[in-house]
Amino acid sequence: MSNTRIIGVFEEESNLMAAVKQVKQEGIEIEEVYTPYPMHDVIEAMGKKTRFTFAAFLYGFMAVIGVLSFLYYTAVIDWPINYGGKPTNAFPSFIIVTIILTILTITIASLFTFSARAAIFPGKKFDLPDNRSTDDKFVIVFDKHSVSGAVDKLKAILKDKGALEVYENEIQLQN
Repeated sequence: MSNTRIIGVFEEESNLMAAVKQVKQEGIEIEEVYTPYPMHDVIEAMGKKTRFTFAAFLYGFMAVIGVLSFLYYTAVIDWPINYGGKPTNAFPSFIIVTIILTILTITIASLFTFSARAAIFPGKKFDLPDNRSTDDKFVIVFDKHSVSGAVDKLKAILKDKGALEVYENEIQLQN
């Protein structure tokens, strides 16, 4: 999808947050915010919710069930070995392996889930709306067509809240 975007560049985090709050109060939809480091306040202010923690919980739950089932099957049902008079179903001996394999499963499954959801893969070309966002600037992006009649109002809000520059650019964002 290739459209004209309105891009505001900010020097300070506080100015960006003030602009985000003002724009949200005006009912203008923010397409994306690019920051040089993670800002959880921006995500909350934009109203974006994630189900990633729920997915990680499900991966962990399935990993615990799978690992315990595998350990029980191999140690008790398929190949029980009686060594030193200990019972074959020694559950405490399963705990450490279960914890380690659960953490490994959650990490790998979450990595693949995030990569698939974000459409990240090796060799993917992604053009940032403003290259300074990876260094030290905060960039806020709006779709000009969704803003429609409020373009001048939006530009005035961004300038009023401390934007270094506000400009329009034809960019291609990958969703």
